[in-house]
Amino acid sequence: MTAPATGPIAQEITARLTQALAPSRLEVVNDSARHRGHAGDDGSGESHFSVVVESEAFVGLSRLARQRLVNEALRGLAGERVHALAIRALAPGEA
Repeated sequence: MTAPATGPIAQEITARLTQALAPSRLEVVNDSARHRGHAGDDGSGESHFSVVVESEAFVGLSRLARQRLVNEALRGLAGERVHALAIRALAPGEA
């Protein structure tokens, strides 16, 4: 089960992606509860996230280039304060 993303790290993810990519759709899901007790679980309740980002910024870009844009926006979070981040980056109209 996934929890709504309401904690401080989730709010920071939302703010950074909103500022960097002006998404038409943004979903930030806290998956940490599913990983409790596993590697990377720091006990904060905000260690594992999934994001769905739909943005005009992704038009014409490869999947790798899109993920790089997301990772750049989240520099200092992903890999440091966030153990795992699943990214789904879409251009408008993509499913």
